[in-house]
Amino acid sequence: MAASNTTTMTVPASNFDDRLLHNNNNNFFIWREFVWGAAAGAFGEGMMHPIDTIKTRIQSQAIFSASQAQKSIPQMMRTVWATDGIRGFYRGVTPGLTGSLATGATYFGVIESTKKWIEELHPDLGGHWAHFIAGGLGDTLGSFVYVPCEVMKQRMQVQGTKNSWKSTALKETFRQKSGNEMYGYYSGMFQAGGSIWKQQGLRGLYAGYWSTLARDVPFAGLMVTFYEALKDLTEYGKQKWLPHTDHVGSSFEGLLLGGLAGGISAYLTTPLDVIKTRLQVQGPMIRYNGWYDTFKRIWLVEGAKGMFRGSVPRVIWYVPASALTFMAVEFLRDQFNGEFDNKDVHEVANISIDKTSSTLREVV
Repeated sequence: MAASNTTTMTVPASNFDDRLLHNNNNNFFIWREFVWGAAAGAFGEGMMHPIDTIKTRIQSQAIFSASQAQKSIPQMMRTVWATDGIRGFYRGVTPGLTGSLATGATYFGVIESTKKWIEELHPDLGGHWAHFIAGGLGDTLGSFVYVPCEVMKQRMQVQGTKNSWKSTALKETFRQKSGNEMYGYYSGMFQAGGSIWKQQGLRGLYAGYWSTLARDVPFAGLMVTFYEALKDLTEYGKQKWLPHTDHVGSSFEGLLLGGLAGGISAYLTTPLDVIKTRLQVQGPMIRYNGWYDTFKRIWLVEGAKGMFRGSVPRVIWYVPASALTFMAVEFLRDQFNGEFDNKDVHEVANISIDKTSSTLREVV
């Protein structure tokens, strides 16, 4: 009879412990991914911002140059260095870091917290489709912070230093043609945001919002899909051809596969990036009226070459930036997730021991 009572009283405690362990691990895992993603996104942006500046300037040349001559990457680098020095390469880095914090957090956090849910709720969308949808959803949520930061960042990038912005012939050209002036020099992120708000309102801060989503949702979905597919392929290769060797560290694997996934996705979405950049940089002097008008004008005037303008620096930027981002996420997961999980298991184990001891005392 005593044995029967003992069994009856310990089963609920075990079930409670299992549920508690499962819920704790899920909650910790989701919140950690948001933090790791934010840190990794800012890290990648900070390291690669100078290349992003070159890419932005190359893509916006048609707006800021009266002639049709387009500078190459080396020519643009020399121009930035000659006119603005090292500061010119890092213009707009503060809003760039802020936007990357937001989009990195939502990107990785939403991916990990929703892809399993999507697979369970809609089995037909499992596998890579779940990764694509989760990546696109995460980037969409981050866009509410990212897009205003991107507008400020890109305008500060094309401005360079105060002296070079004052000397540009573009302001005089616009003034002569329409009576409108180009936006003034932005001394910092908050001053830029306030100036855009005062001059153009909320519409100015969210200039090119839909074109940004049209670029980032496919890019985010493609990148995580390529990354997960490459991970699966790598794991298959290791099990088939290197079954007895030590596995490559996940941080190093994230570096290689993340860079490859980012580079492929960046090149495929370059035309969408060109359209977005033109819309966000033009300011109050409207040259392009919406996404389709921008696409049509670029295609008619510059052709396919114009649609892929800046593709090389974009790929050069995204390969190491994506590599560093995925490496940082994998590193943070390896370093801290196990520690948190062990702590959770230890706490639940203590609860289980206490409950078992209490149950035994009641039986006795």
